[in-house]
Amino acid sequence: MKKLILLPLILLIGLPFSSLYSQNKGDHDLDELFKTCGETYFTFDIGFPLELEPLSRIISIAKVSGNQVFAYANRNEFQEFLEMGYEYTPLQHPGTLLTREQLRPTGSGSGPSTLWNYYPTYQEYLDFMNNFAASHPDICKVVTIGTTVQERQLLAVKISDNVNAPEGEPEFLYTSSMHGDETAGYVTMLHLIDYLLSNYGTDPRITDLVDNTEIYINPLANPDGTYWGGNNSVYQAIRYNANWVDLNRNYPDPEDGPHPDGNAWQPETLAFMAFADSNHFVMGANFHGGEEVFNYPWDTWPKLAADDSWWQFVGHEYVDTVHLHSPGSYFSGFNNGITNGYQWYTISGGRQDYMNYWHSDREVTLELSNAFLLPANQLLNHWEYNYRSLLNYMEEARYGVQGIVSDSVTGEQLQAEVYIPGHDLDNSQVYSKLPSGYYSRLLFEGNYTLWYSSPGYISKLVPVTVNNRATTELNVQLVPLNFGLDERRYARVSMIYPNPSDGQFDLYLPEYVTDYAEVECFAMNGTRILFRHLYLSEEQACVHLDLGDIAPGLYLIKLTTKTGCYTDRLLIR
Repeated sequence: MKKLILLPLILLIGLPFSSLYSQNKGDHDLDELFKTCGETYFTFDIGFPLELEPLSRIISIAKVSGNQVFAYANRNEFQEFLEMGYEYTPLQHPGTLLTREQLRPTGSGSGPSTLWNYYPTYQEYLDFMNNFAASHPDICKVVTIGTTVQERQLLAVKISDNVNAPEGEPEFLYTSSMHGDETAGYVTMLHLIDYLLSNYGTDPRITDLVDNTEIYINPLANPDGTYWGGNNSVYQAIRYNANWVDLNRNYPDPEDGPHPDGNAWQPETLAFMAFADSNHFVMGANFHGGEEVFNYPWDTWPKLAADDSWWQFVGHEYVDTVHLHSPGSYFSGFNNGITNGYQWYTISGGRQDYMNYWHSDREVTLELSNAFLLPANQLLNHWEYNYRSLLNYMEEARYGVQGIVSDSVTGEQLQAEVYIPGHDLDNSQVYSKLPSGYYSRLLFEGNYTLWYSSPGYISKLVPVTVNNRATTELNVQLVPLNFGLDERRYARVSMIYPNPSDGQFDLYLPEYVTDYAEVECFAMNGTRILFRHLYLSEEQACVHLDLGDIAPGLYLIKLTTKTGCYTDRLLIR
């Protein structure tokens, strides 16, 4: 979790005085500090908010209140932090602030599982997940995402009316507790799975949601961290994984490259990256704790997302509903409970930015409780505060523009790019995916023009009007470039490689072009920035072009020959 707001310096509350003592540089004993755990939790003061940017590349900042920073670090990270000269105060680890009894329900035993007022043991968690599928086999199955450093299982359930087959409908993902000691979302997700399954077929809203969405829920993304103290209790839960790596700094970053934290991709990271590759998630959220806020992209840079208005709309929708069913202090900070990630404070290697940038998945970071490890007697309260908002947020995956892209001649579904000229940036375009040809473009209300393109097909521009919390169904058929023409002469079409490029690329030519052609390049506003005559030999297969001096962005390349006109899009990074 993270926070950056400009407030007066506040004092630590609720910690025993004996757990706080000031440390000067040179006054530390690392062996003692890391004697029982490979991560430490501490606090220190900064002079200016700008100090947080270099600090966030060294340690795992968890919370900021005014000038006071709360952070975690492994031994190497902490050593580097000490070299910066900050005075610090060690704090009791959040995983040990509560007793084991406070993490189980009051009274004897654990009570009925559907009460969800306690943290299960690790084995109970596995049993719950498998029992969900066994009790509702027609609409639920267990999916194994991967395994952890300590070979615990990363599990999700898939809930759908056609659970064993992909459909032309949005895929949605909730995942929780990649920081192992941030556990409010863990039990909330178990409760949500049970709620969806128990109400399917009787509650019209839940039935409609399951019938028209492929829902994936992963309650526990870092079981090694959550059960660091043993499989029977979440007592002594830790933030990092078993290799002492913060999983929410371990993903490829749009700005800072594939390994912004300097660590190899962890088994958990690799498993979730492969899971994203094998699915077509439209929307999702990952759950944290330590603050109460809806944190939307981007975290890594100050640029606003192309769909910033949409993000603010769904964020306020989530929080406004929470406010109707919770105490007045809950989700009360920031911009009425929501914040842009970078404006809060920047991180690199976050899960949210990875999913948005590389997978066209509108994923948000949701912080559900000010406490990292929430007491068991507050779990049902937090479910009550949030479950209506969780359903609202899931329903948003079905709105905007959605449909099927197919071949106009054969009717075969296509993999195509759906791009909005003048609007999309930073990989905000979406794609239809095989075998269904389904795409979904989530948008804030307004008028848009969508550009549909697929290799070997004539691109199409389609105007559309979008309303909030409404579905605009738009099925699009693309015409093959060789439709109605001699198949031998038009067996190949022009192609750009590499694409994306740095401006240096080869334009591969249709095999029948042997003497003269013209090539043009247009910006998205229609401005022509290149015109060139091409004089070609019979054996020439491609032409090398250099556009390295133009600004990064998306461009249209047009090739005109004696017999036809061909277009392709070029992305210059």
